[in-house]
Amino acid sequence: MYKSLYVLAIFVFILGCNVWKNKKIDDYVFKRKKEKKEYITSYDKSLKLWDIPFEEQYVLTKFGKAHIIVSGPKEAKTLVLLHGMDASSTMWYPNIKSLSENHRVYAIDFLIEAGKSDSPKSALSNEEIISWYTEIFNFYKLKNFDIVGASRGGWIATLLATQENYKIDKLVLLSPAQTFENVDQINKASSAFFLKLFPNKKKLKKTLDAFAFYPEKINPIYKNQFYLANKYSKSNMSLLQMLPFSDEDLKKIKNPVLVLIGDHDVINSEKSLLQANQFLSNCKTKTIKNAGHFLSIDQSSLVNQIIVDFLK
Repeated sequence: MYKSLYVLAIFVFILGCNVWKNKKIDDYVFKRKKEKKEYITSYDKSLKLWDIPFEEQYVLTKFGKAHIIVSGPKEAKTLVLLHGMDASSTMWYPNIKSLSENHRVYAIDFLIEAGKSDSPKSALSNEEIISWYTEIFNFYKLKNFDIVGASRGGWIATLLATQENYKIDKLVLLSPAQTFENVDQINKASSAFFLKLFPNKKKLKKTLDAFAFYPEKINPIYKNQFYLANKYSKSNMSLLQMLPFSDEDLKKIKNPVLVLIGDHDVINSEKSLLQANQFLSNCKTKTIKNAGHFLSIDQSSLVNQIIVDFLK
């Protein structure tokens, strides 16, 4: 465990040192306006992969402007989507049609990484992360809503669910990073850090090969956006805050929880599912065959159906 944390800390420290060599623009995330513009263009192209009607909205918060993509029937139950690191809300393109059929969906871009949310800060404490999402939920007057979180989004969803008197109903965690255990296969997972440090197409391929069982399924338009997120956007030190939750914290979660991991996941192992079943009082778990960390793309149809059935 400590070896994994040590290696992770070294990577993030190097990334953090690299960050501050660059001149700040209008927000923390991007180095230069030209690069931000190129990334946003790629983001908009990825959004065209959503084959349903949607609306982009912005909510002003004390931490920065939040970007939310809203879809689905207005009177349906609310579903909040929390994406993975550097993936942005466009990552849901293989899932959004199924998830929006019976839910009013709010896909939120995390504010201190590539996306359309703006942030003046380089990192947020756990308390500030909770406060930021609470501002958004209060703005929309969300109550008893469901959450689907992928990777880091799964960690954030778990953090929110541990809070007393929170308004979450059901919780779906798709290969949640640093939630039940530290990174399982640190050597393979490190390809993502090297992509961030020295971005090029060869390292992109290595990263996607490590994180996806079927990297060829990733739409080229989205793949380009993901590459530009790693090439142009700064990293943040919040990764160091993402420690696995204690047994006591997990026991606080009484909500119905579904945890899915891929059988080729480099972030989680079966140990994650054992931890979930042991400490979450109302939990279902499943391993998705022929899927990696990007299981929502690797096996989108199956994952979509499992989530929809669980949320009914």
